[in-house]
Amino acid sequence: MRRPVHVALIHWPVKDRAGNIVCTNVTNFDIHDIARASRTYGVEKYFIVNRLKEQLSYVSRVLDHWRVGSGSKYNPKRKTALGMVELNETLEDVIARFETKPLVISTSARERGIPRLSFKQLRKEIWDSDSSHPILLVFGTGFGLEDRIFELCDGLLEPIKGASADDYRHLSVRSAVSICLDRLLGT
Repeated sequence: MRRPVHVALIHWPVKDRAGNIVCTNVTNFDIHDIARASRTYGVEKYFIVNRLKEQLSYVSRVLDHWRVGSGSKYNPKRKTALGMVELNETLEDVIARFETKPLVISTSARERGIPRLSFKQLRKEIWDSDSSHPILLVFGTGFGLEDRIFELCDGLLEPIKGASADDYRHLSVRSAVSICLDRLLGT
């Protein structure tokens, strides 16, 4: 039996290129592509976290179009994938949605003073545990999660490393989520 896995995409608080704390915009691609990848790999909920009312309203309009509007008839598979999306203003709000606090695992290329897990270790925890305790995978936008997000995390997933000669690592968050889900949940 596999532990339930959830995904959270954090738009606030994150850092910009200069290290300032900002709130990033939600992209249409991130709504659709991460929901589709999450649905494909059996993720239970995909949480989009953004504190700006205008951004939450925008995402709600997109979701309504595909869930109940003309998009629901045009592409029923997209309706199914987007049915798992939930909006929240903070990561604390997401965590509060669970009956018991989930195991919160974040991503970061830098060390954060919390235990680092390999993909192999977390995959074993997901697939080989007798626990039904949920796991929440946290991904950031912008130029990385703000430091206080890591205070809510129980572990840090190892960074994705490709094969570039210069160790180039600057994936879109959509790509990073898909790679992580495949490594952790793929058969």
